[in-house]
Amino acid sequence: MTAASHRRRDGRSPFVTALSLAAVCVLASACSSSSTDFTTADTTLVVMLGTGTPNPDPERAGSATAIVTGGQAYLVDCGPGVVRRAAAASNAGIESLDMPGLTRLFVTHLHSDHTAGFADLILTPWVLEREEPLEVYGPPGIQSMTDHILAAFAADIDVRLHGSQPQNEPGIQVNAHEIEPGVIYRDETVTVTSFAVPHGAWEHSFAFRFDTPDRSIVISGDTTASEAVVEACSGCDVLVHEVYAKAGWDRREPEWQAYHQASHTSGVELGQLAARAQPKLLVLYHQLLWGATEEELLAEIRQSFDGEVVSAKDLDVY
Repeated sequence: MTAASHRRRDGRSPFVTALSLAAVCVLASACSSSSTDFTTADTTLVVMLGTGTPNPDPERAGSATAIVTGGQAYLVDCGPGVVRRAAAASNAGIESLDMPGLTRLFVTHLHSDHTAGFADLILTPWVLEREEPLEVYGPPGIQSMTDHILAAFAADIDVRLHGSQPQNEPGIQVNAHEIEPGVIYRDETVTVTSFAVPHGAWEHSFAFRFDTPDRSIVISGDTTASEAVVEACSGCDVLVHEVYAKAGWDRREPEWQAYHQASHTSGVELGQLAARAQPKLLVLYHQLLWGATEEELLAEIRQSFDGEVVSAKDLDVY
């Protein structure tokens, strides 16, 4: 049985389950049962830490994804709830998402639902004994955001450093790197390439491609349907892409329809994009439904794309 040939009614592969109190499973060759040992699996993992939108859905944290490979976690975006979701994934067996290991962050753009957890990501892993600086790669403005957060929490940082609490100085430091399109990061395990995508009025909005020894992964961030995503994926292993349901959009007020059409990608458009990009797995996140069902959203995509597609929930792993 293959994941592509057997789908549940909700459109999600039977090999993909939530990482919480239930069993854990990965849509990859590393997973053959519901009790995968993530400490020994050598497959690159895509962990959905937050699949939400600005709408405060208690079941969905703000946008945040982790690429886990070679014993290191690489976070993409840091929406509200990111640290708690990382702790849940760590407790479920993905040890690279332990607090001291949260040292690499890539930010697609500076919208609040993608960055409201930034202060938590700076501070909490440090309080829990991160001993090296947080390296953050993001659009112009990420340095200013970093500086303002550190200034806002200056009293907290001072008390923790100079009070009775055991603490270290390197772990509270943040090295902010303002990026342009191209290769922005490389180590012995992963190469990260950024490319510009259109997102409403934002002058700087990026998507990322991660190349690891075994997988190629593209994460769209927020964007309208973009040929840049098609070119960056080009048969990639996993495409994580934002989406809204046209069925729900049809019921929105005209001014909101105009905004979302200029800022995001409909299910119909994403199906057409995926048919050209041909990812081996299409993962939906940042799903705006507005009363539509996931089945309706998936049906929109399948009008054009006949490959494997799943609608992600928080703490799903692929």
